[in-house]
Amino acid sequence: MANRRRPRSRLHAVMRWGLLALLVLFVYWDNTALRTDSLTYTSTALPAEFDGLRIVQLSDLHNREFGKNNQRLYAAVEQAAPDLIFLTGDLVDEYAEAPILYAKAVGKALSAIAPTYYVTGNHEWAPGNAAVEELKTALRESGVTVLSNQFVPLERNGQTIFIAGIDDPNGYADQTTPEELAAKLYAQQEAPFWLLLAHRNTFFNGRYCRLGADLTFCGHAHGGIVRLPGTDGLFSHDLDLFPSYTAGLYEENGSVLFVTRGLGNSGPSFRVFNRPEIALLTLRRAGTPPTIS
Repeated sequence: MANRRRPRSRLHAVMRWGLLALLVLFVYWDNTALRTDSLTYTSTALPAEFDGLRIVQLSDLHNREFGKNNQRLYAAVEQAAPDLIFLTGDLVDEYAEAPILYAKAVGKALSAIAPTYYVTGNHEWAPGNAAVEELKTALRESGVTVLSNQFVPLERNGQTIFIAGIDDPNGYADQTTPEELAAKLYAQQEAPFWLLLAHRNTFFNGRYCRLGADLTFCGHAHGGIVRLPGTDGLFSHDLDLFPSYTAGLYEENGSVLFVTRGLGNSGPSFRVFNRPEIALLTLRRAGTPPTIS
């Protein structure tokens, strides 16, 4: 009787190992297969000259590489044909080696594709202020516009929009607050159309949404890490269950937020049903109130 059971036991063992191998392959694919997601933001306030502006947003790379020297990433970004590229924090990981070399390479490659703007995330500040300033210098030298609680104009044929960026709350204790930055912008321009770059999605509801920005770009959430149907993901960064504002477009207090799921992971974590995202957002002008799709 024992001999008769051996073939079935071996078959079960082979099936178990086969299923485990398929699971490992799926998780690997789910964390390395880039996808480009395209969305449209429509507003009557957008100056006509900026109708059709294409923005690629990348976030939470955490020193990840997609292909040798990130060539798959750069090729996908170039294929998206952006007018602007936004890097919304956690470009480097606090646990990774050689963050400056990595940032230089990414900054140089992306700024060669389109004008690139960057704000810090929480991981950039973890090694200390000196490390952050070294990183910012490296990015500037690579052609990236670093926005540290400041704004810059973008002009097209006599019309102007503004791009503002704020450092992560882990930054300097006396840094300009988002409210102070918004006040400076409104003191310069009475009714600006402006875009806000900020790392943390969790600060939009109740704070960033009250600044008056037409559209805010955030990352940080990693898409809720494990994405399940009908949810905004399973976990937040603090391991709270079923977080919100983790991926896509949201509207609050007349202001719109876009959150990208980002690209990388920190430490030994991994994504499930949550592929690395290159987000492409197209701005359109229309004769209706702001819409998101």
